[in-house]
Amino acid sequence: MREIHDRLRRIEGQVRGIQRMVTEERPCDDVLAQVMAVRAALERAAALLVENYLEDCMTSLPPQEARAAIRRTLRLLTKTS
Repeated sequence: MREIHDRLRRIEGQVRGIQRMVTEERPCDDVLAQVMAVRAALERAAALLVENYLEDCMTSLPPQEARAAIRRTLRLLTKTS
């Protein structure tokens, strides 16, 4: 979980940087490039969360509970906003 925490802290810093860029009225393509970098970083963090969840949590659950948890996780991953 330490790795996930560290990634989220970096993402938080990136978002603050984007806020400064907007305040400073930096060019849109520069801001957008940073937004896309944050988006990719969040996707990597989500993948790491799922990986840890499957490895750490799922291996200790009884099979039926594990299947239900996997279904919930898949619903979250495929949910659109």
